[in-house]
Amino acid sequence: MRLERVGRRHGLRGRWILREVGLDLPAGALVRVVGPNGTGKSTLLRLVAGVDAPTEGRVTGRPPRTAYVPERFPVALPFTAVDYLVHLGRVQGLGRAAARARAEEWLERFGAGEHARTAMAELSKGTSQKVAVAQALLAEPSLLVLDEAWTGLDTSARAELDAAVRERLAAGARVVFVDHDPRRLAGEPSRVYEVRDGRVTKARARHFTAPGLRGPAPGVPTSPASGEAEPPLPTPATPVPRVRITVSGGPRPLPVGLPGDPVAAPGADDPASAARTTVLTVDAAHSDALLGALLDASWHVHHLGPEGVRV
Repeated sequence: MRLERVGRRHGLRGRWILREVGLDLPAGALVRVVGPNGTGKSTLLRLVAGVDAPTEGRVTGRPPRTAYVPERFPVALPFTAVDYLVHLGRVQGLGRAAARARAEEWLERFGAGEHARTAMAELSKGTSQKVAVAQALLAEPSLLVLDEAWTGLDTSARAELDAAVRERLAAGARVVFVDHDPRRLAGEPSRVYEVRDGRVTKARARHFTAPGLRGPAPGVPTSPASGEAEPPLPTPATPVPRVRITVSGGPRPLPVGLPGDPVAAPGADDPASAARTTVLTVDAAHSDALLGALLDASWHVHHLGPEGVRV
């Protein structure tokens, strides 16, 4: 996966948050992003995850199964914890039984099993964060992006997330993370990038060796000269699951800059409320962020369902 001359700014004349970003994210790499607050670390992670689109440049080779834990997780969602996880598992292509089994497994692993049937809006901040992390791990993503995902977790849950990161790396996935604790996964990242003054520079590089293995993680080609992981070979395009969200917001226009750049189309009048609806279609990897943005903007969600995923 590569970011090539990527830049991001808000609006046509807004200030540039990032410019000329060039990164290689090989399979099996653990990548830490560091830098002062407000320099664009979260923006970089959103670009890597595909939640935001670059203003300039391009991102290539992003795996179809990408998962993202934002710095702030929307908790006012119309689901119980387990139903929310099952829904996202279905969106990511899991069967209903498999989605429920994995949802319950991850809630138990993070110590939140007793809250499985609690409404999301009633969860504590710490338990909400456990759900946020669980949703990212349900479908065994090939790219896992964590923006201070450990914040708000108790000690045992943090250790469990450390273990989950190592499991994904051992399976050949890429993991990109930001965390305020310099001890987090200390000594394990294969690459460290620093964000400062709108630029991203390589601070340190060391190849990651999966726990219990000698040499690079399975499936990671290396350069004989340097031992650095080479960028993965291009793979055939895989259909990406998409989600349709039917919403209404009265006479107001849709909020600008919605995550995932959804395609909007007029919907039918809702018979229950007589509201004129809009149907938004977006890649499944962005559906959670899009749903949170709509709810934050006080839009009403009438229906949410998969497109191209058998139900």
